Amino acid sequence: MKKQWGILFLTAVLTFSAFLMLPTRSSCAENQKELVFGMSAAFTGANSELGIEFYRGLMAYLDYLNTNGGAGGWKIRITPSNDGYNPGPCFQNTVRFIDEDIFALFSYVGTPTTTHILPLLQKFHDKHLYLLFPVTGAQPLRTPPFGQFVYNLRASYFEETAGLVDHLVGAGRERIAVFYQSDAYGRTGWDGVSRALKRHGLDIVREAAFKRGASFENDYANEVAYLLEAAPDAIICIGTYGSQGGFIRDLRTTGSDIPVAGLSFADSDKMLDLLTLEGRRTGLPLTQRLIQSQVVPSYEDTSLEAVRFYRILMDNYKGMPTLSDRSYTPRRFSYVSLEGFLNGILLGEMVKRMADDPDPARIPEVIAGIRDFDIGIGVDVNFGPNRHQGLDKVYFTTVQNGHFKPILDWEAWRK
Repeated sequence: MKKQWGILFLTAVLTFSAFLMLPTRSSCAENQKELVFGMSAAFTGANSELGIEFYRGLMAYLDYLNTNGGAGGWKIRITPSNDGYNPGPCFQNTVRFIDEDIFALFSYVGTPTTTHILPLLQKFHDKHLYLLFPVTGAQPLRTPPFGQFVYNLRASYFEETAGLVDHLVGAGRERIAVFYQSDAYGRTGWDGVSRALKRHGLDIVREAAFKRGASFENDYANEVAYLLEAAPDAIICIGTYGSQGGFIRDLRTTGSDIPVAGLSFADSDKMLDLLTLEGRRTGLPLTQRLIQSQVVPSYEDTSLEAVRFYRILMDNYKGMPTLSDRSYTPRRFSYVSLEGFLNGILLGEMVKRMADDPDPARIPEVIAGIRDFDIGIGVDVNFGPNRHQGLDKVYFTTVQNGHFKPILDWEAWRK
């Protein structure tokens, strides 16, 4: 695999000019061998950056792959569809994908949307319908009865929350409160925190919930006051960038400097932008004492082959999903687009391994055979007959010099 990475880097450098002139996906010749995957995500609305940046990272790799011969001779086409982070439209998108006979569902973004379509996977099991590498760490995608139809790359929310709890408790912060989104995503995160605390003989000291779709502009002062009454040592948020950012703003307005931790799905880069701008306006230290778990390494860690390759391709990728707000300004790099990039690498590997006979019925067999696969991040991807999650690694970051960077010393967080 090391040799393969070297070839990829050389090819990337030599094909920059060609890459910048890539045809749109709709202009692919009809006689080319092509596999189509359906992706439902939020490309508009309060959480649109999650869908947009993930798609951009994914397509930066797939456009490169397709331009350089595809996966075993097969072009990979992604059909994106907007759901606005709402379960109903996600369900409708999925039904349409099934009617269109797509090869597989791929990289759905969000827990409330993705869990809503799980019964469809079971209903159409005779069509060998699978969901590949969704952007959620929720348990229903990893456990019976639906886990058999889903393959995940990223670590679970249980693993993220367990890591946060273990580190916080280890630093003497045992009174942990939870602020969570009132839906399947929030409840999964809440459950993960609760389970992790119980292993330490502890309980959540207080909890407050908010509705899905809450934005940075919402007022969270009541929830802040309620949680602070319990005198927590730290607060874990299970939300998106807008809700978590707004909560942090209102918490810091009270003068509280207790640590606030969040999960990977919050899109830490966007949240940091919101807090930085608001901090400049108000003069409050809104970006201090923040912890964020991530499911991919830092996009600044250029010691990693995949990160170096990602940065090369993203610096030369200008694409945007056609369904998104055209006024959106793309990010150069982000944790979200890096996850999309890695999903693209894994999808390409799967297709390459079945290139002789691409058939959805072969997906379980082929993915189960992906073991000790060097995806370029220093941790191998491992699937198996009874293992539907490729990575377990969780990374913990905090704000330094205007970016979320790895936490190297948890003693700094000691109470």
